[in-house]
Amino acid sequence: MTSEAVEQDGAAGIAAGIRGFVRANMTALTTAELRDEDNIFEKGFVTSIFAMQLLVFIESTFEVTVPDDHITLRNFSSVELMTEMVAELKAATG
Repeated sequence: MTSEAVEQDGAAGIAAGIRGFVRANMTALTTAELRDEDNIFEKGFVTSIFAMQLLVFIESTFEVTVPDDHITLRNFSSVELMTEMVAELKAATG
């Protein structure tokens, strides 16, 4: 997803981008359903390597820098919370 598409779609575009990345990169999801509010850590879908890939994806795709104090289990636990975090970071820099 390009940053232009994210700008046009707002939160829905951010959520779609994150959801797509998670689905494409988590083999455990091939048969499991993922709702935006599902905690991906509690479901056992996340490895430490995937968590770092997710951070890099969010920063590069949405053109934000995630400050160290935002790198928490809570902020990265669901598509919904990651979307909120990205929207807040974009609003702070916009």
